[in-house]
Amino acid sequence: MAENISLDILGIAAHPDDIEITCGGFLIKMAKQDRAVGAVDLTRGEMGSFGDENDRDSEASAAAKIMGLAYRGNLGMTDSAIEVNQPNKLKIAEVIRKTRPELVVLPHWTQRHPDHFACHRLGYDACFLAGLKKIDLEGEPFRPRKIIYVSYFRNTDYTFMVDISDEFEQKCAAVAAYKSQFDDPQNARRIFQPGVNIYDFMRIRARQLGQLVGVEYAEAFTVREHVLIDDPQKMPVSSI
Repeated sequence: MAENISLDILGIAAHPDDIEITCGGFLIKMAKQDRAVGAVDLTRGEMGSFGDENDRDSEASAAAKIMGLAYRGNLGMTDSAIEVNQPNKLKIAEVIRKTRPELVVLPHWTQRHPDHFACHRLGYDACFLAGLKKIDLEGEPFRPRKIIYVSYFRNTDYTFMVDISDEFEQKCAAVAAYKSQFDDPQNARRIFQPGVNIYDFMRIRARQLGQLVGVEYAEAFTVREHVLIDDPQKMPVSSI
């Protein structure tokens, strides 16, 4: 997929399959609405217990097609050793300048895996740095208008939910593209929650979030700024 492409939405994650598991439904939903949607992985997932970086590369490409992404990139940072430093910030900032997304999706800051937290820090700083005129970086200055943070199953400070009821099975199909990780039932029970099949885990989680807002399946997101509403009477989800 060409890097010089104008995107509406860019998801940034530490490893291949993070995007699919956490916000795949949202990205699919937006792609179905003819938004230009992309994703960039910071590492190739080479430290994973199953498969290797070549497996993850081909699987990420297959998952991107299933989700309808217009762009999928990989920055080749070292898996399980992502450093929060200026060179890594600039690598992401360069992608932001080249793809010019209005909306960026980052991992939430409450994390178990150090790479996920590093991705959160790097991604936010890169969004800021990409807009500086005098920084040593190729491309025209650009700064995304909005950053949202996707739940990684540990935080509960949700700002809003996205209904992914129509997209949930397609999301599961995108995760299933990572055959090296999830094709073996034994492997699928060792991700995120030991002893729980990844697809059962996603289904239970999405259904739980969906019940909070009266839909079948949902994904949860957080923003740090206040939310402006023009007409509270038209807000969905009843109070009582």
